Amino acid sequence: MVMNDAQTETPAGLVDGPAEGPADGPADGSPHAFVPGVTPQFTRAELTRLMIESGIPQRFHGQLGKLGLSPLTAKMGIVFQEMSVERMVATMPVAGNEQNAGLLHGGAHLVLAETLGSIAAVLHTQGEKPVVGIEISATHHRGLTAGTVTGTCTPIHLGGTLTTHEIVMTDEQGRRLSTAKITNMILDPNRQRK
Repeated sequence: MVMNDAQTETPAGLVDGPAEGPADGPADGSPHAFVPGVTPQFTRAELTRLMIESGIPQRFHGQLGKLGLSPLTAKMGIVFQEMSVERMVATMPVAGNEQNAGLLHGGAHLVLAETLGSIAAVLHTQGEKPVVGIEISATHHRGLTAGTVTGTCTPIHLGGTLTTHEIVMTDEQGRRLSTAKITNMILDPNRQRK
């Protein structure tokens, strides 16, 4: 892999040695630290606040599963701008979501894509049926080292059993960063498991 100067420079503020700061809570003063291996337990009021801060309209709060807001979505800083069956749009900061060379992590593209495509599939069922992703793929077109990524999700197919969506990630200048496709299976909540 050939790296340019932006990928090989040491990020500002990076120092050698152990990280400083409190080990028992987030450095930004927010009430919840995301701890690896622990699913955060929010009160109803905390979850409602997080969902509103993430841009999720109140009319969708009861449709988004038992956690309401994915802890990963919150950790990645994803904020929804538009939410409908026909079009989902969300933003995500590059800061905090980089890989070791300083570029936005390819997995972060996929987290944004899967978040948008899966919620769009849930909205297609009007929140009445659970959905699970069964396939996701992405092509990365351009790297990004700073700023905000916008993901725009539109349906390719909306069926009774499967949905397929295309998600296009762009930078602040509207340049395409990646193109993803996700297929979700719509589950029958009444199906008896063996």
